[in-house]
Amino acid sequence: MAQLAQLSKLERQIGIKTTPDKFYSFFKNNMPRFPQMFQSNIKSFEVVGGGEVKTGSITSWKYCLDGSPLMGGKVRFETMDDARKTFVFDVVEGDVLKVYKSFKAKVEIGSDCVKWTLEYEKTNNDIPNPDAYLGLAAKISKGIDVHLCQ
Repeated sequence: MAQLAQLSKLERQIGIKTTPDKFYSFFKNNMPRFPQMFQSNIKSFEVVGGGEVKTGSITSWKYCLDGSPLMGGKVRFETMDDARKTFVFDVVEGDVLKVYKSFKAKVEIGSDCVKWTLEYEKTNNDIPNPDAYLGLAAKISKGIDVHLCQ
């Protein structure tokens, strides 16, 4: 008998000192700077076909999780909601989809924190939860906050 796929979620909140508007604007408009800001983890970033990051954009990333070999993937931005200061992006291609059938991230910038929610479906029950991805999300969020508070 076939087993039904199970969607799982992981969440993490990262405290920030900068204003939500400033954080959201920086995150939205400065992703191409991430390889310079987070050199040990983000190796390259580009908008496929050029242009700016906006709803519907496909972006290509090369990255390393702490201790991992170089990985890559393509991410589609489903939502960029300026009023709610929220991003939703979906991995459409790449290494993460070798171990997860689906992988989506939601970023919500609140008054004093950034909340990351990962929604994923494992290819099998032996696959670990994507805690390393939440770790990278926290590292990026803290780095942006430090940069903006200087």
